Amino acid sequence: MFTETKAFSGFSVDDVPRAKQFYSDVLGLRVTEEHGMLTLHIAGERPVLVYPKGEQHTPASFTVLNFPVDDIDEAVDELTRRGVRFEHYDDFGADDKGVLRGKAKQMGPDIAWFRDPAGNVLAVLQE
Repeated sequence: MFTETKAFSGFSVDDVPRAKQFYSDVLGLRVTEEHGMLTLHIAGERPVLVYPKGEQHTPASFTVLNFPVDDIDEAVDELTRRGVRFEHYDDFGADDKGVLRGKAKQMGPDIAWFRDPAGNVLAVLQE
């Protein structure tokens, strides 16, 4: 039934203008706006819909977007310079930068989590 459709994902935010500024200016994504919603244009031209929920918005407690990078330390340092604050999940044993060194622990890729202005969880991970 859906083998030929171009599916896309989406998530909500509480403030569309603030989200637009973050995703375009801080993360450097191409962002378009139509009908009060945003489309994030990520690599591969797979759109991600960002829609408003205002006061009804509840931040996602799981990772809604993963950004693969060649060098996680370089990405974390640059995002930190741009004002991004990385999460420090005590249960995972991340380092001072907020990076879980998964490869060293044979737990998957090195990864660091951060939040958008609406509180949704995002991540950079080293391929």
